[in-house]
Amino acid sequence: MTRFTLGQLAEALDAKLDGDATRVVTGLAPLDAASASDISFLTDPRYESAARASHAGAFVAPIGTRGLPGPVLECASPQRALIDLLTLFFPEPAPAAGVDPSALVATDALVDPSASIGPLAVVDPGARVGARVRVHALAYVGCGVEIGEDSVVHPHVVLRQGVRLGRRVIVHAGAVLGADGFGYARDGARHRKIPQVGGVIVEDDVEIGANTTVDRGTLGATIVRRGAKIDNLVQVAHNVEVGEDAIIAAQTGIAGSSRVGRGAIVGGQVGIGDHITIGEGAMLGAQSGYAQDVPPGAKLTGTWGRPIMQARRIWVAQAELPDMVIRIKKLEQRLAELEARLPRDRRA
Repeated sequence: MTRFTLGQLAEALDAKLDGDATRVVTGLAPLDAASASDISFLTDPRYESAARASHAGAFVAPIGTRGLPGPVLECASPQRALIDLLTLFFPEPAPAAGVDPSALVATDALVDPSASIGPLAVVDPGARVGARVRVHALAYVGCGVEIGEDSVVHPHVVLRQGVRLGRRVIVHAGAVLGADGFGYARDGARHRKIPQVGGVIVEDDVEIGANTTVDRGTLGATIVRRGAKIDNLVQVAHNVEVGEDAIIAAQTGIAGSSRVGRGAIVGGQVGIGDHITIGEGAMLGAQSGYAQDVPPGAKLTGTWGRPIMQARRIWVAQAELPDMVIRIKKLEQRLAELEARLPRDRRA
């Protein structure tokens, strides 16, 4: 059983403790489910009433919080403290280094002795697996793939030839990195496949969700920059660049050669057309679609499916709506003034 005194937690979280430092907690739980042996957390003032009614033995809360029914660890950022608590109470099990007997590792693959290769995983010729990397069961690491130190490749992940992962990258189950980009050219009779001979580069501290796909470049590389976080079921097409610390939510599709700027936030089911640039820090609302560049810092949302010529006319008209509203209000005011001058029996 995991056991911490509040004094130990205060030191680990760099928190100010209001209460008994010797009290022991053995679990972490939400406010409505916590017992006297648990520590719980108040990360938003909206939940103060729930915290006051909680049976938790202790709380993590913002600095200056008062009136809770137990000791309080006061933190400048309760959200960050919660991350640290989750790590303390639910540590990742340390995998045993080495190659499982059922794994297939090419003789010229370079696997660091501290790495872990799970059951039935495949590591092809020329691959390089760095220190403390964990390749889970049934994952495939293709020819020439490079995986940086402390990265985790979950079950059924496919890393095709030439994919390069940086350090501390997490790729969740079922993701496919390095599949061919969707490139075809019509030769007059049929669609001919354009060879996809580029690669995929994933920089340090990136996380890629389950069943997400990141296609290889046609020429050059598809790039996911440092610290970007990509949710489940996202499609990143050939030669896309995802900027540093960008966030891309589930079921988003990004077409070829587009750019998502540093720190941009892309909501769920967003569609981004080809050769589009999403500016730094832009925020795109869920289910919205983009066929033109988005400036840095913009906050946009909305999409419709209509006949293309009608959609284009509506698109133009929408830009005039703010001025139209002002004109309509003025007309309504003028109409009311004119009606007020008419005899009562003639008013509308």
